[in-house]
Amino acid sequence: MRMITAADLEEIALGAAVLGTGGGGDPYIGKLLAIEAIRRHGPVRLLDVDALDDDDLIVPTAMMGAPSVMVEKIPRGDEIIHAFQTMEHFLGRKITATMSIEAGGLNSTTPFSLAAALGLPLVDADGMGRAFPEIPMVTLGIDGISASPFTLADEKGNTLVINTSDNHWTERFARTASIEMGCSAMLACFPMTGRQLKQSAVPGTISLCQRIGRAIREAHQRKHNPIDAVLGVTGGYRLFRGKIADIQRRTVRGFTRGDALITGGEGYAEQECQIQFQNEYLVARTATDVLASSPDLITILDAETGEPITTEALRYGFRVDVLGIPCDRRWRTPRGLELVGPQYFGYDFAYVPLEDRVAARRGQ
Repeated sequence: MRMITAADLEEIALGAAVLGTGGGGDPYIGKLLAIEAIRRHGPVRLLDVDALDDDDLIVPTAMMGAPSVMVEKIPRGDEIIHAFQTMEHFLGRKITATMSIEAGGLNSTTPFSLAAALGLPLVDADGMGRAFPEIPMVTLGIDGISASPFTLADEKGNTLVINTSDNHWTERFARTASIEMGCSAMLACFPMTGRQLKQSAVPGTISLCQRIGRAIREAHQRKHNPIDAVLGVTGGYRLFRGKIADIQRRTVRGFTRGDALITGGEGYAEQECQIQFQNEYLVARTATDVLASSPDLITILDAETGEPITTEALRYGFRVDVLGIPCDRRWRTPRGLELVGPQYFGYDFAYVPLEDRVAARRGQ
């Protein structure tokens, strides 16, 4: 166990936005909410997964909705507490700890707001090792853990409890409710025991976020390349470098969907790279090759600062590096690919591991 302070959150938020693959909400907003909560209530205890007892009760907390809406619809601050307390009341049992459901910009840090306000520990883990756009897309779901009971709360004081037969129905009902709540709401979900969490969650995610954020910060201090620092920590690959030439973005059924076109720069002259996204970056491709696809991570960093750029922040003229990072091994199983492989999102090609795609291009 260690204590997380407001200073730690600067690095955690930065690293989480790298793993967020463009989604997970605005990291700046989530960081501000968490820092304010820690300054008001004190540091948060970060628990290793192995520190949990098997019968402990853990409930992840997060935001649901379109990231582009969250930029203008700032949370009031207590919605996540209402969602969590509604869950606790419904279960009729004290919850031991909370955790991040995904490694995304806002969704990695906003559970710290809850933990600080209620004096709860936060588990060093998440349910994806990255961010994904839909509720069933968690490693917890691969092992059959139910998302429900599932609670939602908005800034108007509304709360909902959703009980469903499977996680896809949870997604349908919760997405519709979040749209009615203004395209963003706070939630508590996937109540699970300590034993289930140890078996099914991705351990060490918050610590990895902090190592990535620290690597970027220290690279700046030492005048090193921050993008190389990210590659060093994550074991990732540089896929493309260039300038954003076009961006199309729209909000559809509660998601931010669109694509970006990048014209090649140093080392990629006369080439173009298209990035397609649904809250998160899903596919990076040139005219002839798929460079990377879900469930591997695709992240876009500012070419000079190394800071991650979310889907709602992409702008014409940005000079960027596109990185690919291998996903958690469980996403590469048949059940994992059924949930988050390229064909689930409607693409007509099969998943190929990032490492194999890179090796094939280098052998050409």
